[in-house]
Amino acid sequence: MKNTALFCLGLLLTFGAMLAAQTPGPCIGRISNAAFVNWPQFHSDVCHTGYNASEFILSPANVGNLVLDWKYNTGIEVDLASPTVANGVVYISDEIKGVSALNASTGAKLWSFPIAGDGESAPAVANGVVYFGGGNNLYALNATTGAPLWIVSFPGYTFYSPTVANGVVYIGSEDHNIYALNASNGNQLWHYTTGGLLVSSPAVANGVVYVSSYDKSIYALNASTGAKLWSFATGGELASSPAVANGVVYVGSRDHNVYALNATTGAMLWSFETSYFEVNSTPAVANGVVYVGSNDGYVYALDAATGTKLWGSNIGASVESSPAVANGVVYLGAYDFKVHALSASTGDELWSFTTGTTVRSSPAVANGVVYIGSGDGYLYAFHLLGQ
Repeated sequence: MKNTALFCLGLLLTFGAMLAAQTPGPCIGRISNAAFVNWPQFHSDVCHTGYNASEFILSPANVGNLVLDWKYNTGIEVDLASPTVANGVVYISDEIKGVSALNASTGAKLWSFPIAGDGESAPAVANGVVYFGGGNNLYALNATTGAPLWIVSFPGYTFYSPTVANGVVYIGSEDHNIYALNASNGNQLWHYTTGGLLVSSPAVANGVVYVSSYDKSIYALNASTGAKLWSFATGGELASSPAVANGVVYVGSRDHNVYALNATTGAMLWSFETSYFEVNSTPAVANGVVYVGSNDGYVYALDAATGTKLWGSNIGASVESSPAVANGVVYLGAYDFKVHALSASTGDELWSFTTGTTVRSSPAVANGVVYIGSGDGYLYAFHLLGQ
């Protein structure tokens, strides 16, 4: 019996090592046996899928037992700022402290770095460096100490979420440009000018950068040179960030629609119209389903291939938060002052928690904990009762 148990254990360890050795391409769910599973950038990854395939602690069966673990008072609203998680540390930005690093288990502050100007950026963490936009600047800080490594200034506000991929930082600006910078030293590699503000976060997949603009278009640019590959015009301004999965770009528009575009050509594959309200939420994509919030008060689940509505869950208040999906559960904030957890398969509400005011922040889900900011100035962390 003992030998059988040891044999099974050996098989499990071998299988775990094989999974850990895999290097999945962009926009594919990650499997990890690391001590800490990360949510290191806005909407989880460089493709903005909003999906954590490595979360196995929380599930539809137990998420109803979530309780407040800790909350951190930033001193000012973090309604738009979204947390990121890397190597046991949570990073959150605000308009006073700039960015703060907290112990993910206790909420204890490790360090903070102040800035002058707005800080609504979700920090991006890569190779021991934290990147975030604040005011007219893009900052690179040592992830362990918070010490500045470099700071780059731009003509327009750049307090939106950067994306770091393959040694390059991509960030949009209110001066209508998307910038590509060397992640090591901040040197500008290229910039591309659109016809409007860029308040979304760029997505990167297979050598292409996808970015939404207030000029009502989404652009596909060569990630190395910035050369335009294609653009697609919608009927409204774009505040939703693009999400890329399996060769398709998904994005919401203020013309009330969610669009699915061929990632290579920009050709429209399908569109889904909500109830005549803006879609500012960034779609999440998991297991062949697109999840997105709308200002019509609903969260929608759409077939990723066809756009067919699978379900619509009536939250009863605007949803600008970008959903996070993990192990059969969809997490989001809303204008009803609540954080919600819904069944990914049915849309039924499994759990909710009331904060002090609106929750437009997008959640991060990692290691059995849900992190989200609120307009009441707190970053909240929820874990299972008894853990």
